[in-house]
Amino acid sequence: MKKITDERLIVRNLQHIRIAYIVQTTGILCILGYEVFKDGIEGMTNNPLWFVFMLTTIVYGYLNMSVSVEQEKKPKKPVRSLIISLVVVTIIAVAFAILTSITPNFNWSDGILIGGIIFICGIIPVSYVYRLRIKQQKDLEEDE
Repeated sequence: MKKITDERLIVRNLQHIRIAYIVQTTGILCILGYEVFKDGIEGMTNNPLWFVFMLTTIVYGYLNMSVSVEQEKKPKKPVRSLIISLVVVTIIAVAFAILTSITPNFNWSDGILIGGIIFICGIIPVSYVYRLRIKQQKDLEEDE
């Protein structure tokens, strides 16, 4: 199989992949929607397609992060953005921890667990975007 070098064919191939992804995602959502009506939310989340859907959504989100960082009109200061993002993620995690702990049938250990999970899940994309911005900043310095 030959490597495609014509840019028009590359773009058309990428459009075909995008259409296939949309069809696949729509199919998975329809199957999961059927599971919700049939067995409820718990039945849907027990379906292996739920894991596939969540995994592809997360991967797609991370791939879009790299594109959005490269498309920023004015390069942002990576350290300042990191500090602001860390403060926001911390506030959200603490708020969820407090709200969970004061909810009936939950205690402080449940609140700390939920807050910790939200904090870790927020830190991962924040650090990824920080690394992308550092890399972009180094690339811009090398070009000058």
